[in-house]
Amino acid sequence: MAFDTDDEFDYLDEGTKSIDTSSEDEAKPAIQPIKVRSYEEVEEEKQEAARKKAEPEEKSEPESVLFVVKVTTKKEEKAAEMIADKIKKKNIEVYSLAVPHGLRGYIFLEALDRQNAEEAVFNLPYVKGIIPKNVSHEEIKSMLQPVASEVNIEKNDIVEIISEPFKKEKAKVIRIDKTKEEAVVSLLGAIVPIPVTVKLDNLKVIRREDEEDFSDK
Repeated sequence: MAFDTDDEFDYLDEGTKSIDTSSEDEAKPAIQPIKVRSYEEVEEEKQEAARKKAEPEEKSEPESVLFVVKVTTKKEEKAAEMIADKIKKKNIEVYSLAVPHGLRGYIFLEALDRQNAEEAVFNLPYVKGIIPKNVSHEEIKSMLQPVASEVNIEKNDIVEIISEPFKKEKAKVIRIDKTKEEAVVSLLGAIVPIPVTVKLDNLKVIRREDEEDFSDK
């Protein structure tokens, strides 16, 4: 009797077909490869994290506006002091004040906006108001940082003081400080020699020592 080998093992095929393993394969997560880091990499990451933690957060500074404040002539310093006191007491958003070099009757004020600027100067003595037009840093740079002019005054020069309180007084130059643009002079009209420190631009040369010596020859 001949056996049909195909029929003999049909039950194995049927059993195999009845088991569906596709759902099990889908449920199992894929195995991810593990990256092994060296000791140097770990230490570098730690140092970078510590460095970022130590670094202060950069804060964006608010944009500011420059204003020109008109004040009473020869009262610029006093007006600036009063404005500064008010800013401090009321915590007004004003960042800087400057009395410009060679420009009388005006003060530069840097504030967050016009509202803060007006609040800082409102109803103060010697303050006449804020000019409507704003200015830029470039426009006032030369006034805030004046370029030192060539000093044409020398030691032993006879000069005339052209500013108060010794206006029209004659003096002899004792010492010159070109860095501070000042000169120490001795008043000629005083009974006792009085040394006075005066800005160079407040002195006018009347006679040079070498000129005097030449005329005597």
